[in-house]
This record gives sequence, structure tokens and C-alpha cells, in this order.
Amino acid sequence: MKKLPIGIQSFVKMREDDFYYVDKTRMIVELVNKGGGYYFLSRPRRFGKSLFLDTLRQAFLGRKGLFAGLYIENHWDWDQRYPVIHISFGSGVIQDIADLGDRFAYILKVNAQEGQVALTENNLRERFLELIRALSLQHHQKVVVLIDEYDKPILDNIDKPEIAIAIREGLKNFYSVIKDSDEFLKFVFITGVSKFSKVSLFSGLNNLDDITLDPDAATICGYTHEELLDTFSDRLEGVDMEALRLWYDGYNFLGERVYNPFDILLFLKHHDFRNYWFETGSPSFLIKLISQNHYPMPNLERVEAFESLLSSFDIDRIHLETLLFQTGYLTIAEKSRIGEKIKFRLKYPNLEVKSSLADEILDYFTQVPSEKVDHQSMLYGMLQAGNIDALKKVFHAFFASIPNDWYRKNDFARYEAYYASIFYCYFTALGLDVTAEQMTNKGRIDMAVRLDNRVFLLEFKVVEIDGTPNKAIEQIRKMRYGEHYIGKADEIYLIGVEFSSADRNIVGFDWERVQPDAA
Repeated sequence: MKKLPIGIQSFVKMREDDFYYVDKTRMIVELVNKGGGYYFLSRPRRFGKSLFLDTLRQAFLGRKGLFAGLYIENHWDWDQRYPVIHISFGSGVIQDIADLGDRFAYILKVNAQEGQVALTENNLRERFLELIRALSLQHHQKVVVLIDEYDKPILDNIDKPEIAIAIREGLKNFYSVIKDSDEFLKFVFITGVSKFSKVSLFSGLNNLDDITLDPDAATICGYTHEELLDTFSDRLEGVDMEALRLWYDGYNFLGERVYNPFDILLFLKHHDFRNYWFETGSPSFLIKLISQNHYPMPNLERVEAFESLLSSFDIDRIHLETLLFQTGYLTIAEKSRIGEKIKFRLKYPNLEVKSSLADEILDYFTQVPSEKVDHQSMLYGMLQAGNIDALKKVFHAFFASIPNDWYRKNDFARYEAYYASIFYCYFTALGLDVTAEQMTNKGRIDMAVRLDNRVFLLEFKVVEIDGTPNKAIEQIRKMRYGEHYIGKADEIYLIGVEFSSADRNIVGFDWERVQPDAA
């Protein structure tokens, strides 16, 4: 049985140390044969970008022995070898513009040593240009430039705009060399998590082909279901494949869906369904954006955006939907056209991302994670038992536990979306089947939660202290939302919840159980 390449980004190590390898080399051949020469690819973190880039590197260096048995072996001109400049900002954290300069100087030094050329220019931009020309002249070939995690120095400082802008301008200065070196370049491939606008980072590089949502490149990173079965068949015996799909599949880049490779490798090691990918990086900046914009968490179930919104962003123009998509917390569910515009409907890719993001939001709201765990445990047991009266006590206790100081810093309590988000996050974090704004022929149900053969329909209202009680439950009855679930559940519960923004807690909680045939 081969070794699992967890965290391995070196193609040489993969091939020489007998690790599993999912063959992506056909795409290398197709990219190079296209003749475009300048490519950009955005994918979420830990999705295999660095490994693909190193595979490109070894192919252009002509190391044929590493590719034995792979598609490229008989579809590549191994007599042609090219000097390769490999630039990666993947390791460490760039603190400021001075740190960026030191890192780039070191990267140029290493590439010069490997290419056996000497550099004399002091200015970093000119030194990069000197490196490209010197390598081309030294080896009598055009040069390949591979840039990995091109945007990481900016993203490391995205919550510090002044530093991020300075770093962006520094990177823009470096990357402008590519435009000025066209006659010396054979192939350029740039990867990152996000896509900044060409104006802000790649000004003038008009021939940069963005293949992020090119259907032909949809599976360039990640594992398709067929690749999973073919490559890891000896480790999949006894695995619940439907559960595996539910947890880790679902990423869609306008082609065949792919699994998150990091999750798959760790699952095959431990055979335990856990939030492996999510735990490797904190989405703290996303949480901050969600809170600043009072974004209703249930709305993430139905995000719609035009292509222009998803295609790029900049430091002074950050849209939450763009960031959620580019960082992998949302993926494409559907593509459509409205007039001349392309519109996307987004969704969570899988259960891991959906439940983990909800849990992270809960941690932000609760400030006391231990209490959250207790509440979640009780909540699940109550839903299993159909003990609806006890639900009120759990949520009332939760809202009561939030420190007053938290409310002084946030004005969420005035918004119905805040209270709905709490309920949504609790249910979703437990891995339950939660649907927000469920459409029926009568209207929209605020929230539907399914557990086994039970479905719970919830309506939320924020009321004045002296407001009319029972407004929420009356809304469910009036709109006859329960009819939507006739024949779909053995037990249907209607739950109306009312909140007071003054009390910052539940002031009305009414429910009834209806028979499916009488809903």
C-alpha cells in the first residue's frame, strides 16, 4: 500500500518516495499545446495548486524519469529543456513592505543560483528582469515563470488596509516585469486563492488567460469521483461513499465536481469524518465581514451574484460573496444568463464547510464556547425526543449568556436576521438538514429543519414589548406551510418564535404538532 501524500507539495518527493499520485499531467500537455502561454488559476487553500505547479516545473526541466507511467510520458518533447523561475509566497507571513522586499530578494537569489547566473542589479524589479534575460541567454531557451500563492502577502494583511495596499503596490511592481519580458518567456502560470483585478496587480498583462472557471480546467486541482476510485481503491474498502460525498465532495468550477483533496487524504488516514480542511485556517476576516455587514447567515443558502462580482476584488472593494466564493466556503450551484450578463447561484460545497462555518459564527456570538457545546448537546437530544418546550429554555439560556458588553459593541439585537442566524447556526453546526427561506406555493418558511422522520418549521419575529403576541405561529398557520411536507415527514412541528430587541431574548415561543395528513 502506497503512502498518503498529506501536505506533500513536491512532485519529486511524490514520485521518488512511492506516494499515491492522481495523474493531472494530461492538463499540462493541453495547456502547453494551447499556445497561450500565460495562465492564471484561482483555487481555495490546500487544494493542490502548489503540487500542480511543481509538476509543471519538473516537466519543463525535462525530468522524464519522474513521469514514467503517466499520461505526459508519451506526449511531451523531452529533448527540450527550459530554465524555470519558481516564485512562492506560500510559507511564512509577510509582515510589511520591507519584509516583502527581503523575501523577494531571497527568492531571486535562489533562482539565480539554481540557474547558474549572477545578478548585479540592486533594484528588485530590475533584478527580476535581469534574471529572466540572463537565464534565457545562459541556456539558449525561453524561460518558464511559475508563481505560487501570488496573493498571500496581501491576504495575510487584509485586515490591515494600509499595509495590504503597500504590499499590493510592491507586488504590482514585481509582476509588471512579466509584461516587459515577453520575448524571453515560454510559459507563465500564476496561482492564488483570490483573484485581484488586473488593474490592481497585473496592469498591462492583457494576454493573461484566467482559467479559474474554464470547464476544461475544472478538475485541474481536487479529485474527481473517478480519480478517487481509481487511485485509492485499496483504501476505500468499507467506506460509506455517500457519506464521503456529503462531507467532502461538491466543489464546482463549471465542470465535473471535485472532492477537497486535503480532506480525502486525512480521511483515508484516520477513517473518521471530521472538519480537516476547515481546521487548517481560521476564517476570522470572513467572520468580521459577516458581523460588520449584519449578514444573515441563512442567506448563504441562496446567494446569487453576477460574474463580475465573483471574478475579482480589491482591498478597498471587498464583497463578502466574492471572498466566500474565492476562498472555498461557497461554490457554484447553477449558472444562468440574464440578458448579456452571466449569473451564478452559489451554495455550500459540502457538509464540512456548512457545519464548520456555522460553528465558527456561533463561537463569535457566544464568546463562551463551553456553553455552546452544552447547548448543542441538549438541543440535539431534544429534537430527537420531540421535546419542543425544552428548546425554548436552551435558546433563552443562550441569549441570556451573551455579555452586555458584546451588545454595546454590536447592534445586532435590533435585527430579526440576528436571531434567525443564531437558530440557523445551532442547527447547521449539528449537521442537520437545514433549509432557510423554503419556498412553498403559499410563501416562504423562515426555516425548515429535518431530523430523521421529523421536520420542524420555524417562523421568527422581532416584536415591541407591548406588541401583539403569537404573531409568528399565526403566520405559519395562516400560510399553511405544513402542507408542503405532506408525505415527506412522519411528524411536523410548527414553531413560532418572537424576540424583544429591548430584552435581547425570546419573549414568545409557541408551537404545535400537526399530523401530516392534516397539515
